[in-house]
Amino acid sequence: MTAQTDTPGSVTAVYKVSGMSCGHCEGSVGGEISGIAGVTSVKAVASTGEVTVVSATPLAEADVRAAVDEAGFELVGPA
Repeated sequence: MTAQTDTPGSVTAVYKVSGMSCGHCEGSVGGEISGIAGVTSVKAVASTGEVTVVSATPLAEADVRAAVDEAGFELVGPA
């Protein structure tokens, strides 16, 4: 996971997700990850398979993996 501080009190992480192929896929993954406590924004891009997550604190990879699994996709790992 590439983590960097965007603004004071926020952390940005980029994950690689396999299986996304369209806007609906992006919405499904983004919606599930948005449900994780502390997440303030999610941007999923099907063409690259990357999901950028901004949160108040670093997220546990297990939580992100569970959310991606719930959406029907596979978390490959940090981008």
